[in-house]
Amino acid sequence: MARVTKAMKDMLAKVADKGELSLAEAVDVLKTFPERKFDQSVEIHMNLGIDPTQADQIVRGSVVLPHGIGKVQRVVVFAKGDLAKAAEEAGADEVGQEDLAKKIKDGWTDFDVCIATPDMMGQVGPLGKVLGPRGLMPSPRAGTVTADVARVVSEYKAGKVEFRNDKGANVHAIVGKLSFDPPKLIENIEAFLRFVDSLKPQTVKGNYVKSISLCATMSPSVKVAA
Repeated sequence: MARVTKAMKDMLAKVADKGELSLAEAVDVLKTFPERKFDQSVEIHMNLGIDPTQADQIVRGSVVLPHGIGKVQRVVVFAKGDLAKAAEEAGADEVGQEDLAKKIKDGWTDFDVCIATPDMMGQVGPLGKVLGPRGLMPSPRAGTVTADVARVVSEYKAGKVEFRNDKGANVHAIVGKLSFDPPKLIENIEAFLRFVDSLKPQTVKGNYVKSISLCATMSPSVKVAA
């Protein structure tokens, strides 16, 4: 059994018996947790009333948060010709074709987002075994298979987050850094919640959002009223 540190016990004591809090109250509690030697990410975790086994109830998408996520994301792009040049000018960290595919096939995954133009999916498809388990496979539904590479690269560089529900009907994403001022964190979280709400499948009956919680990289979770 894992040992619980004194610091974790102290943080758990701050959330014990608090139940579900308002978003502002939850952010305030996160802010009371001790600082670390690095700027912790703030994550949101949601449990949805969907059936993950049904294709028409998959909740997946990407959204640009108002204040970014406090992290410059590393973006690679599969493109050629003018679109490759546009991706480079928009700030892509690496742009390529067969050379990039071989590099990834050989095990290189030192990036956060992979974007591809539609005509390059023949190169990208065989990389599914490498990219898929890491959540890096380009997808039309997520907006990472596109001819508008300059816009999409710029959005991810500005703080766009991508998410997809897991087998337990949970959605989670980074929504900022613990150093963010509370109003900025709250605005980011509200934007994420609105977007997830807009994706509610028509076939879902009953309660769509079952639970919401926030946590920092090294903190316990704080429950938020759904």
